[in-house]
Amino acid sequence: MNRISYNLKAVSILLILISIYSCNTTSRPEWEERNNELIKEYGLNVRELPNQPSTGINPNLDVGTAKNLQLLDSVKLYDGVIAKIFWGKENLVSILELGPNITIPNEKLTTDRFLIVMEGTINLKNEDNNLKMISKNREEPDGTHSGTPKMDFIFQKKGSDSEIVVGDEAAKVMEVYNPIRLDYLEKIGITDLPSEIQERSTSIQATIVPNTVYDFYDIQLTQIKKGVFTRLVSAGNMQLSLVTADPNAESQAHIHPEEQITLLLRGSLTETVLDKKLNLEPKDIAFVPGNMVHANITGDTGFDALEIFNPIREDYMKKQQASLKKYHQIIPKDAKPKLLIDGAKTKPNLTFSEGPKWMNGKLYFSNMYFDQNWNADPKKSTIVAMEEDGTYTNIIEGKMQANGLYPYKNGNLLVCDMIGHRVVEMTTSGEVVRVIADSYNGKPIDGPNDIITDSKGGIYFTDPQFTMETEKFQPGRAVYYISPDKKVIRLVEPNEFAMPNGILLSPDGKTLYINNCYDDESWYPINSSKENFVWAYDVNDDGTISNGRKFAELRLTGNVLDRKGKSSSADGMAIDTMGNIYVATYLGVQIFDSQGDFTGIINLPSFPVSLGFGGEDMKTLYIVSYDKIYEIPTHMKGYVNYL
Repeated sequence: MNRISYNLKAVSILLILISIYSCNTTSRPEWEERNNELIKEYGLNVRELPNQPSTGINPNLDVGTAKNLQLLDSVKLYDGVIAKIFWGKENLVSILELGPNITIPNEKLTTDRFLIVMEGTINLKNEDNNLKMISKNREEPDGTHSGTPKMDFIFQKKGSDSEIVVGDEAAKVMEVYNPIRLDYLEKIGITDLPSEIQERSTSIQATIVPNTVYDFYDIQLTQIKKGVFTRLVSAGNMQLSLVTADPNAESQAHIHPEEQITLLLRGSLTETVLDKKLNLEPKDIAFVPGNMVHANITGDTGFDALEIFNPIREDYMKKQQASLKKYHQIIPKDAKPKLLIDGAKTKPNLTFSEGPKWMNGKLYFSNMYFDQNWNADPKKSTIVAMEEDGTYTNIIEGKMQANGLYPYKNGNLLVCDMIGHRVVEMTTSGEVVRVIADSYNGKPIDGPNDIITDSKGGIYFTDPQFTMETEKFQPGRAVYYISPDKKVIRLVEPNEFAMPNGILLSPDGKTLYINNCYDDESWYPINSSKENFVWAYDVNDDGTISNGRKFAELRLTGNVLDRKGKSSSADGMAIDTMGNIYVATYLGVQIFDSQGDFTGIINLPSFPVSLGFGGEDMKTLYIVSYDKIYEIPTHMKGYVNYL
């Protein structure tokens, strides 16, 4: 009797196990078997995440299929608000088209939310605050202005108040919810929804403060693999990754346990999910469940995308923390550029500031005049002396259109008189002492741009021929050295650089750095092999240079990549005593360590033209951008060769 009971019990257990196995087998996704084969083939390690709640809601994004945002059904959420909604297992994304002068009534959020402004301007009434949030595209620069992009966002926790008000112009916003917002699914017409969704607990610290508006472009860039960088934001169980990738950057087959939703914003991307290639174009969406094998390769214009992870990728966070640690060794935590002068409002007005250099307690810089089409006018140009508190005066007016400056002997300045085709020595009261160089090989130099000195009394300057004459005097754009005995030597072949611009010497005087402003542009007459790099050269005993090599690759903006250009607009550079270099570019101030490795970017409202260290301790970085002068504190001491 006991043996019979035992056998019956064993059979019952076996039947239950068979039943469970059969149910699990039928509920397994069709792709799982092939995915397991690929995991084994590539030798990948599967990592499972503990405590994953199940919502019981199926994603509306198909695995292995690209779905264009425009092809999703639209749903009316409120009067004047049309939404496109898509979701994975736990994250729901809604993109709202907001008509002019509409209001989304006040509500208490039922789940955590990221709110991102994609186009236009909104006012968010949150708790007791009325927060203005903006999105702006990058503006093509001209001779009088430029504008860098802006994409405001905010994170709000479950239970927060929210009322969105739109002004006279339409706007577009993106919401990312975790867990899934059920009432949105009800409005779509989905039935049999759970009454509530279990929330996943997390111990991961958020990288931002709730109910605070941030600009995505103020989030520091983190390199996650070769040629791929991201601005990473994490809060609650959501992680947003605003990714930018170089042309033809490649990611080998890999897996991660976090699910991923990708919305391509610019460029093109071929993503291989299992064995299927997805050719993503702007507004395409791709969904990759956790631990699914995928790989990708960027198109020939690179791409920008918003990647949404659930839960938070801790490997990305570790890379971000390491990147920020390195950046904050140079730029203090929470330090941001402070507007010191708005030269459109102060007198005398500023137009296009250049070449800032600190000497004897003052910042000296050129105030160049250009019209919108880059036509120069020396009669409207000045050189400025600024006190540390931001007050300033012109020391010379209407006599030259100077560009780069550098401290010289006896408290004088070296001045690149760009439109005057000469390098001069000038007192700080504006008196030209002498002409140092105005010709090479018996012909006038074209447009000296940036300038530095060495410890021997020699002078280096760049000449990108950025002058008004159609016919140039010299055979091409070049870099020159004026020896201590005043002999002018051309250091590179004409047009070896498409547009040599900024120039630096290392503190030990052994390395010369030259950047390349424009390259690979249909509208620019010269292409070169220098492209978007700062180049380094060994300095020989006689001041000449050798062993040219790529030192630092400058990040490019999306509009440049779209036209397949290589223009970083690299202009003025600065260096600190540790050998870190700072480069003014379209993207912002790009910082590299002494080995040329990327460290970070300082973002500004318009693109920076030039920069230089100053202040009593030489630890303040002054950044000039058209008619604006900014300052930001650093932990580093700037290096200037005071003869």
